[in-house]
Amino acid sequence: MEKLIPNLILLVFANCVFGQQNISSIAVGSCSHEYDKDQMWPEIIAEDPGLFIWTGDIIYGDTHDMNILRKKYDTQKSHSDYQQLLKTIPVIGVWDDHDYGTNDGGKYYTKKRESKEALLDFLDVPANAPVRDHEGVYQAYTFGAAPHEVRVIILDCRYFRDTLKMSEGTGKRYEPNPQGDVLGEEQWTWLESELRNSGAALNIIISSIQVLAAEHNFEKWANFPKARKRLLNLITMVKPNPTFFISGDRHIAELSRLELEGLPYPLFDFTASGLTHTWSSAWEEKNSLRIGEIIIQKNYGLIQLDWSSDRPKVTFRVKGDDRVEYMKYIHDY
Repeated sequence: MEKLIPNLILLVFANCVFGQQNISSIAVGSCSHEYDKDQMWPEIIAEDPGLFIWTGDIIYGDTHDMNILRKKYDTQKSHSDYQQLLKTIPVIGVWDDHDYGTNDGGKYYTKKRESKEALLDFLDVPANAPVRDHEGVYQAYTFGAAPHEVRVIILDCRYFRDTLKMSEGTGKRYEPNPQGDVLGEEQWTWLESELRNSGAALNIIISSIQVLAAEHNFEKWANFPKARKRLLNLITMVKPNPTFFISGDRHIAELSRLELEGLPYPLFDFTASGLTHTWSSAWEEKNSLRIGEIIIQKNYGLIQLDWSSDRPKVTFRVKGDDRVEYMKYIHDY
């Protein structure tokens, strides 16, 4: 399938370098039923972003049968509006649980290697890309040229993740797994190298599950407190140029902010989730790190980058059908 990407000076998947043109906006989204024809691709195309990032649940595969999984990817990819997206906007991304193959799944999913190839094929990742040669789907991309480079660091929160600890209490799904890990040692080593060696003006870390929100009862990094602390400590220790997280999974949107001692900027986790569906009913969900309100609507995220000064000014927006705006937050680094 031909993928047309205009206005890019350089496109080299093998080296994860996309081009010299500075990127000024990024659209993000997750949780998309492949059979749903009412998807927000026309709205996203109309935003004219320089990049679209899938943050997981590209399809609802939930199977050990790779023929079924691939057919569902084919259904998603065949939507005419998504085809138009592919002709106009570079697309990268990662899986979460349903496109990985099993709800809330981790390292013991038996078809993870085969599922990896299905995901990378859907994303049109070439056969010679480095991600094809190691376990898991973590990888990184650079967009733009100095001094306005953006490094997108994609974490794999499924392939190596330890088992969730089920709760026996009422109203809770999981208990913390105190010693459990999310990334696996090889990916931790890679991530540290990425952060230490990135000279980009802005680093964006993609995590399919929420990193900062810690008080809800569903999947999150906080279910693995040792791993979450390790991640935050790593960023604090390395002190890379401005860095924030993007996450999906939750079928809602929200922005979380955390101040860490020793880090010269706040950490944000921008959750945009629910391209085709959201919660069937609203309820109160505590998040002491949330900025503004929780958004229980079908949505996509839009990140706008202002390069008029030495440090980027970032605008986080949450938008929905007909490009209606539900949230806007600006941070000047």
